[in-house]
Amino acid sequence: MSDPALDALMLPFAEGRIARVPGALFLGARAGAALHASQWPGLACVQGFRPQAQALERAGFAVRAEADPDPARRWPLVLALPPRQREAARALYAQARALADAGATVVASVPNDEGAKSGEADFARLFGAAGSLSKHKCRVFWARADAGGDPALAAQWREADAPREIAPGWWSRPGVFAWDRIDAASALLIAQLPDTLAGEGADLGAGSGVLAAAVLERCTGVRGLDLYEADARALALAERNLAPHAARVRLGFHWHDVAAGVPGRYDFVVANPPFHAQGRAPRPELGQAFVRAAAAALRPGGALWLVANRQLPYEQALAGAFAEVRTVVQRDGFKVVAARRAP
Repeated sequence: MSDPALDALMLPFAEGRIARVPGALFLGARAGAALHASQWPGLACVQGFRPQAQALERAGFAVRAEADPDPARRWPLVLALPPRQREAARALYAQARALADAGATVVASVPNDEGAKSGEADFARLFGAAGSLSKHKCRVFWARADAGGDPALAAQWREADAPREIAPGWWSRPGVFAWDRIDAASALLIAQLPDTLAGEGADLGAGSGVLAAAVLERCTGVRGLDLYEADARALALAERNLAPHAARVRLGFHWHDVAAGVPGRYDFVVANPPFHAQGRAPRPELGQAFVRAAAAALRPGGALWLVANRQLPYEQALAGAFAEVRTVVQRDGFKVVAARRAP
């Protein structure tokens, strides 16, 4: 898929404005036609979204979900593709500043329709005056890490996306889906979940554990629950949030791309599938892939409980994979579907 932000990020290097440096760091890294492993020896890529991490690995890059935890490690060049959420983006700029060596250049790129103007202004507050280019409907900007800016603000922004307790015993952080609330779709599914779910189950696209927590609190017959989530940050929160249940139920936490299928065999599955990936464009095929993954993972007679936007076309995938499909409720633009495999 086209990635204009990555294309723009590579532009200053292609034009010779900034030199490629061996052993650079790439925060929020993404694979794409503009990024060639042969041109970036020793590039360390940080990407917490599993499909993107796997694409980078296939392209020949070393990838990790979080930056090197060594507090003394510094990098000669730092590239960054910030997330859309502003607090998370500010935290990434501050992280880039903290990880850059003295005299190192930090380079970032943001699409115009995802806040390029405000992103560049935030960048300048941390780094001082920045060079910049506009291309591919994006802004790319860069500065020396030690050229200026506000160190105190950088320290404050480093904590902008830190995990925080948003309700008693429940932890979240900016940048995670619906980080400060239970989203309306999950709330509707939770209201409809029966208390008869039992045995071994899975939560596909588990996020920070909202659906899983509801299952564990309501369904006393559950013996085990596996959570599959592509966002490593969300998965870490889910493990923290569900820790009180670990003494009673076997819990598994898997950094995994559900669209590629899941390895377990289950008596039930719950899911609130994403309808887009990391961009804004609708991706109904993701939800359809979740339906197929659930069907393949369920034992004969196993049940799927799923919530989705009402207009999303999942009916054909459901009808092709399940013996019984019924719409439990439609409300506020969402639908809850219960489906069962043939015995």
